[in-house]
Amino acid sequence: WVMLLTAVTMVVEIIAGTMSGSMALLADGWHMSTHVAAFAIAIFAYRYARTRAADSRFAFGTGKVTVLGGFASAVALAVVALMMAIESVTRLLAPVNIRFDDAIWVACIGLAVNLLSGVILHRAGQRDAGAGQGHQHAQGHDHAHAHSHQDHNLRAAYLHVVTDALTSVLAIVALFAGKFLGLGWLDATMGLVGAALITRWAWGLARDSSQILLDRTDDAGIAQAIRSAVSAVDAEDEIADLHLWQVAPRTLAAAVSIVSHSTRTSDDYRRKLASLDGLAHLTIEVNQCRDTHGSGPV
Repeated sequence: WVMLLTAVTMVVEIIAGTMSGSMALLADGWHMSTHVAAFAIAIFAYRYARTRAADSRFAFGTGKVTVLGGFASAVALAVVALMMAIESVTRLLAPVNIRFDDAIWVACIGLAVNLLSGVILHRAGQRDAGAGQGHQHAQGHDHAHAHSHQDHNLRAAYLHVVTDALTSVLAIVALFAGKFLGLGWLDATMGLVGAALITRWAWGLARDSSQILLDRTDDAGIAQAIRSAVSAVDAEDEIADLHLWQVAPRTLAAAVSIVSHSTRTSDDYRRKLASLDGLAHLTIEVNQCRDTHGSGPV
C-alpha cells in the first residue's frame, strides 16, 4: 500500500514540479521515484526470503536477504541525495520562475500521503517489535540488544517515508517563503538541506546493514548470557572460543567451544542455551579436560 501511494504521489509531484518550476517540489517527486524502487526491493526481499526459507543451499537461512535489501535502499538514498544536490546548485546558479500556488497545494498533498505511509509502516514495526519482546519475556530472558536485531529492510522503508515527509515539509516552507517573503532562492536551498539530511540517514543505514552482512556483532549482552548459561551447567567449565553473528532480524548464530572438567555432553549445554531468546544455529564443541594421570575428567 505504501508503494502504491508513493507511486501515485510521485507522478503528481514530478508533473506539478515541472509545470510550476519549483525545484523543492520536483526534488520531492524525484525523491519519491527512487523510494518506489526501494519499496519494490523491500517487498522482493521479504518474498525471496520467505519462498526460499527451506532451501538447503542457504547455510544459515535467508534472513540476510532483508538486510541486503536495507543496504540497497541505503545506496538508493545516497543517489537521491546526490541528484537533489546537483539540481539544487543548478537552480541557485540559474533561477527559474515558480508558480507558488500550484506547487504549495501539491506539496501539501504529498506531505499528507507521506504521513499516512509513515503511520502504516510504524504500526507494522510496532507489531514486529511487540512480538519479539513478548517472546523474550515469555522466555524469561530480556537482553539489552534488541536494537541490533532490528529489521533493516523495514527500517529502510520507514526511512524512505520519513525522508519523503522531510522533503515535503522543506518544499512547503520554501514555497511559502518564496510566495509571501520574496525569498525565491530558498526553494533551491531547501533542496541542499534535504540532500544533506538524507545523506546522513543513508550513511547510518548503510553502516548498520553492512556490519551484519560482514558478520560483525557488538552484542556483549548475549555473549555474557551464553557464558553465564555454560557456568550454570558446571561452575568449573570454561568457554575457550565463542563466535556470534546475526543471520536474520532478532536471530543470532553461535559457535561455542567449551572446556569441560566433567563428563557432560554437548546436549547438556544445548538444553541450557535453548532458553536464550534469539539464538539459533547453535554449534557446540565440548573438550574434555583430564587429569595428569589420565584417569578421567577432573
